[in-house]
Amino acid sequence: MNIEQIYTGCLAQGAYYIESNGEVAIIDPLREVEPYLKRANADRAKIKYIFETHFHADFVSGHITLSKETGAPIVYGPLANPSFDAIIAEDNQEFTLGGITIKVLHTPGHTMESTTYLLKDPNGKDYAIFSGDTLFLGDVGRPDLAQKATDMTQEDLAGILYDSLRTKIMPLANEVIVYPAHGAGSACGKNMMKETVDTLGNQKKINYALRSDMTKEEFVTEVTAGLLPPPKYFPLNVKMNKEGYEDFNEVLDRGNKALSPSAFEIAANEAGALVLDVRHQNNFIEGHIPRSIFIGLNGDFAPWVGALIADIQQPLLLVAPDGKEKEAVTRLARVGFDGTIGYLKGGFEAWKKEDRDYDTITSVTVDNVQERINAREISVFDVRKESEYRSEHVVDAKNTPLGFLNDHLVEFPKDQLFLLYCAGGYRSIIAASILKSRGVHNLIDITEGFKAIKTSGIKVTDYVCPTTL
Repeated sequence: MNIEQIYTGCLAQGAYYIESNGEVAIIDPLREVEPYLKRANADRAKIKYIFETHFHADFVSGHITLSKETGAPIVYGPLANPSFDAIIAEDNQEFTLGGITIKVLHTPGHTMESTTYLLKDPNGKDYAIFSGDTLFLGDVGRPDLAQKATDMTQEDLAGILYDSLRTKIMPLANEVIVYPAHGAGSACGKNMMKETVDTLGNQKKINYALRSDMTKEEFVTEVTAGLLPPPKYFPLNVKMNKEGYEDFNEVLDRGNKALSPSAFEIAANEAGALVLDVRHQNNFIEGHIPRSIFIGLNGDFAPWVGALIADIQQPLLLVAPDGKEKEAVTRLARVGFDGTIGYLKGGFEAWKKEDRDYDTITSVTVDNVQERINAREISVFDVRKESEYRSEHVVDAKNTPLGFLNDHLVEFPKDQLFLLYCAGGYRSIIAASILKSRGVHNLIDITEGFKAIKTSGIKVTDYVCPTTL
């Protein structure tokens, strides 16, 4: 028996490859399926099942493509209603894989079709659970994502999740291994650990949602407290996962197309494409195509694209580092952005060589603005998360979280100079690019963000531990 967690940091997502006696099951695969096919081929094994824990909201699964490539059936738990052929398993139904068994545990609450898969070893002993978004390490799945599809409130779903955890998961032995679908950084929960594998026994000790003396009322209150609105692309990804999508290779072929600067400009105008610059923020600061949006590949690229562009149908043109074009198209497709129609051949340097107009961002060190900030002579905007801001921030700075920047645009002055900062310089440049694309140019970025501010003489609020917020 072999279990491999295939973790994708950008999405904070775990897919699983399980092999036993030449038969393979894949759980929650990513959009590009070639790695699973190659791995099974290297093991001289056959992919027998594709298990889906639920209809994912934060990424597009590779289940449909992988099923077409291998003939393996897609398996969902009870209450799933996909538009394509799939096995809709019954609660407690078992599937044989080589010398092991995978048992269906219907665990609704995150969504109503949410299912945990219990793996039993060759001796029939409970060995591991693949808990999807039902149970994370340190947290549980948010209960508000399925509301639009049902007449249930998030409190109703939280109550159902409480029952699922206590009747299906918590009775399992402490040594059972927990393999969740996500880790820290995912928007599918709010308090996940950075670790991606743990024992159920340890989770019973440290996970606030698994306290043995917790009432349902307490659970509902704590699980629903502090939930931020989900990213706007979430329901669009659910729709793709339920109804189907274009083949990944077709998306890749269309997007991985080199365009000269003139062809790039024509394509942008004719298709109404958004120019997405995925280089490092320092390169973007020094020069970029006017009105282009920066979201660098070196950060949480795909989630920020989903949160800030939102419309997965939006045509996109890329400005990318040399050799990173295919990666950018792939990572966009993982979250349903299939509209990439090409990239700038030769990158931004090719654009400059033709003496085309370009823009820059003013970015200064804290030493250059320290006196003005402390004297309250200039407005300061903090684009970090609300929790980061509440923990500690520049005195009198206004919090305009990047994830919801499009809802805060009217708050930025259009006729007065102002400063932007984040934690280290990535998010503030994303914010600056969006503001400049909307005609707001009177901004200055603080290089290295709050990390540099903390070691300067700029006045900040007293520190409050995030766990007490």
